[in-house]
Amino acid sequence: MQMTERKIRVLIGKPGLDGHDRGAKTVASVLRDHGMEVIYTGLHQTPAEIAEAAAQEDVDVVGLSILSGAHMTLFPRVREELVSRGMGEILMVGGGIIPAEDAETLRNDGFARLFGPGTNTDEIAEWIATEMKQRFEEEGDDQ
Repeated sequence: MQMTERKIRVLIGKPGLDGHDRGAKTVASVLRDHGMEVIYTGLHQTPAEIAEAAAQEDVDVVGLSILSGAHMTLFPRVREELVSRGMGEILMVGGGIIPAEDAETLRNDGFARLFGPGTNTDEIAEWIATEMKQRFEEEGDDQ
């Protein structure tokens, strides 16, 4: 299996007033260890700020982390902001404390995968790498 030479660019965002970023920083570090380029937006970002950073950085993946319980408001708003910038096909993932019924709604809204507390961080990196490899191949972008 030949890996693409193109580096996967991931933006990790912390929307809203959630002040807990240890998990987001840990995931960002693991993704870097797996060879991905990672942009971490920091705490207290608005959905528009996250989407604008994703557009400016030309990322392949947007990962959102939230523990405050506002995921059903903030995750869809980030998605709407991305769509309004022509980034509706971007791979969107999320993490945090998200009940199963909310996770299903978010998946139906365009979030490809949601990772809960205790998820092995290497599993997150490997899932993103596999998903993006498939997308790059579909695009014919294997340079």
